[in-house]
Amino acid sequence: MSERPLILITNDDGVSAKGLKELTEVMRLFGDVTIVAPDSHRSGMSNAITVDHPIRVIKTIDEEGFQVYKCTGTPVDCVKLAFNQLLDRMPDFVVSGINHGANSSISIMYSGTMGGALEGCIHGIPSIGFSLNDYEPEADFSRAKIYVARVFQQVAEKGLPPLVCLNVNIPKGEIKGIEVCRQTTGKWVEEFDKRTDPHKQDYFWLSGYFENHEVDVAETDIFALQNGFVSVVPVNVDMTCYQTFESMKSWRF
Repeated sequence: MSERPLILITNDDGVSAKGLKELTEVMRLFGDVTIVAPDSHRSGMSNAITVDHPIRVIKTIDEEGFQVYKCTGTPVDCVKLAFNQLLDRMPDFVVSGINHGANSSISIMYSGTMGGALEGCIHGIPSIGFSLNDYEPEADFSRAKIYVARVFQQVAEKGLPPLVCLNVNIPKGEIKGIEVCRQTTGKWVEEFDKRTDPHKQDYFWLSGYFENHEVDVAETDIFALQNGFVSVVPVNVDMTCYQTFESMKSWRF
């Protein structure tokens, strides 16, 4: 009997998150699953790693073909620890999510969900980050499961190029299909609310809004989400701008 694929799952919403539960149910249909996830919320951690204090890991479930660890570190810490300490072999896939809220456009730069997927990708493992474009406390992740399965099945069959992972965002409400997209050009415009605590000390609370620079461009991920489609963006770990690289060869320093 052939060995079932080993799938490593992480996230940034914590080991008890609803999205992680729904993702796990799908992934267990495809192979053996090990979860290594933060013990609590780690949103906005991007590719952060822990270097200034110890990381602790506790195994909470140990069954045939299914293990769960909770970790005091970041999503990237979770993946690194899985590779180096917790797994007896490298996984066949790394899957991160399902995040509570979208990680479209420039949000990929801040996302702990995508940080976990990118770490898998760096190590040569086909990796996918999944997010649901629903910020409500009672968001329904169950309707996303069929689309998670469809994307994963394609990756399992076709593979991914070296140093490329997928950023998958799933719309809220009716879903019309799946579109391969590019990242929308835009940025977050930060607004910091200045407040004063009971001890008369000032502090700041981050808020703001997203500024879309391509509102009506159909091939972008935000356009797909706004029109009821799952967006699938291939993401390259190599951040070199090759066009600029070629033009800069003529520079004289």
